[in-house]
Amino acid sequence: MSAETTGSRGFTYWRLRFRAWRGNRPFWAGLFTLVGGVPIMYFPYANLQLGNVTLAMSTTAGAGSLIIGVLLVTLGLTMWFHHVVKTFAGIAAILLALISIPVSNIGGFVIGFLFALFGGALAVAWVPAKPRRGDQRKTSAAPSGDEPDALPEEGTVPGPREEEPAAAATETTVDANGGRNSAG
Repeated sequence: MSAETTGSRGFTYWRLRFRAWRGNRPFWAGLFTLVGGVPIMYFPYANLQLGNVTLAMSTTAGAGSLIIGVLLVTLGLTMWFHHVVKTFAGIAAILLALISIPVSNIGGFVIGFLFALFGGALAVAWVPAKPRRGDQRKTSAAPSGDEPDALPEEGTVPGPREEEPAAAATETTVDANGGRNSAG
């Protein structure tokens, strides 16, 4: 830290850090799936007060609704923190959303069903973003001549390769030619 820094990081730093974190995973898919699970697990246990009248919306499948809702919330969190299994989580969210229609008050009065269905579809369709053109040039800005697999800059033609010393005909061990094996 320099003498000018205050020691605390501002809002801009955390906003940019969250933006980078969000860009590397199916964030919106996880959020929609998580939000879809809440009404599915809440409505079967809710009581609605209308003046002095209490409407109990509990059904016989309350445990099934709770399980479906908790699984959808878990799948939403899985999409955020373990995005490698995003296809599995998306398909499971779609199936649980469809199962919630007969089990959980028409899928949480259609609200939870639509959110979970849309979140699952987003998770299945999500692919990581490709690096921007400027970012690729920064990472491969100065390829050294030591690297045999270094790609040339865009628009340039690679030159001829340096000649490698030929191995003697009598060297038949693995250690021949500096430990490298060649097929040709």
